[in-house]
Amino acid sequence: MGCMVSKPKDSGGNRRRPTNIGDVSVYVPGLRTPKPVDFSQPLSGHLSKTLVERLNTLRTRIVVMVGQEAPTITRTRRKTSTQHGGSALADLHQALEDYLPVLLGLVSDGSQLQFKVQFIWVNQEDDAEETAMFNAWYEVLSVLHLMAMLSLSQANLLLLPRTSDSHQPKVSEERRRASIDIFLKAAGYLDCAVRQVLPQLPSELRRNLPVDLAEGVLRALCLQALGQGVEIQLGMAIDSIKATLAVKRRLACEMVKYWQQAQDNIMNLPLSNGWGEKHRLFVKWKYVEAKAVAYYYHGLILDEGNTEKSHGMAVAALQAADKYFEESKRACEVFNAAHPLSRNPPLWGTMKYLSEKIPKDTSSKVRINRDLYSHEQIMGTAPTLPDFPLALKPDEYQLPPVDPSWNEILRLSLDGINEVQPDKR
Repeated sequence: MGCMVSKPKDSGGNRRRPTNIGDVSVYVPGLRTPKPVDFSQPLSGHLSKTLVERLNTLRTRIVVMVGQEAPTITRTRRKTSTQHGGSALADLHQALEDYLPVLLGLVSDGSQLQFKVQFIWVNQEDDAEETAMFNAWYEVLSVLHLMAMLSLSQANLLLLPRTSDSHQPKVSEERRRASIDIFLKAAGYLDCAVRQVLPQLPSELRRNLPVDLAEGVLRALCLQALGQGVEIQLGMAIDSIKATLAVKRRLACEMVKYWQQAQDNIMNLPLSNGWGEKHRLFVKWKYVEAKAVAYYYHGLILDEGNTEKSHGMAVAALQAADKYFEESKRACEVFNAAHPLSRNPPLWGTMKYLSEKIPKDTSSKVRINRDLYSHEQIMGTAPTLPDFPLALKPDEYQLPPVDPSWNEILRLSLDGINEVQPDKR
């Protein structure tokens, strides 16, 4: 049950396609947007008028807010990104949290009401303009996806550096710590979507979901959030005099694994339009960048060894770091040039530091070791990176309990009464 209708991309043009999305520290692959739904007709005779009106009110509020704020959210500017953008995201996120417990009443205990209403959302990464399904679990999945995208948008706002005439671009430690919490929340929503919601959909509907909601994309977004969280942790370790090279290498190697797994999850998906292809390019860029960082720290640790072999391996690792760093700069340019256009904020923190250190340290250490050892003693290929278990995990987000307004409906259902009388006014 729960038939699906996809509307092709050439059928109307409801999808928002900004030409420029501004500054990007965290890429958000577009916001899936809900289209209006009237709960009254399909649920008449099944729910009280009060409950139907509440569903209508809560969802209409979301539709209106997304319509007003989505263009602002997807076009980020440094000068206006903190106050209004942050409050708009928080208000919309709260609206979704208010709606979700009431929505879950439609699917509680396998209720047949989950198949009564057609939910329609405009896609971003899928070629189909929009997807409509008579299944409330599709609505739950779409809500969780939107909550995650809003969280990633909020993290992007926090990580856009502030500049002044007398100071270098920087992001405060408070904002960096806050962004890690937000990344973990976003990952939690996406992990919940994969573990708790997708299995509720029949296999046929799962196959026909828009690519925005494909399991691979949801997993990739979850890993992307964790990868960027580790990147912030690494930046804070670099700033700390207490963090050892071993700690920095471990974080860098974990970052590689998150981005590699993210790429593995989306590389074979049909992400063909602007948002989708740009998403793939972002993951590719960050994966290559992470490898540059990991090989750099691995090379520094190898160089601390006292053997010719370790020094030769260090040279190979640092050369790999320099190669991947140059490749990451090209990948970054390709990402920003892809539509919708974007740009990077001024370098700060981890990448500002490493953009100076990687070429400098590679050049000096390679020169020193080549003077000491013969060419044969220097590895021709980079050594394998250490394999560390992944430490950062998504928040354990659970779907909220059904709103108490459903208690009377559920009691009547258990008593064998399938319909309720409309409220008398």
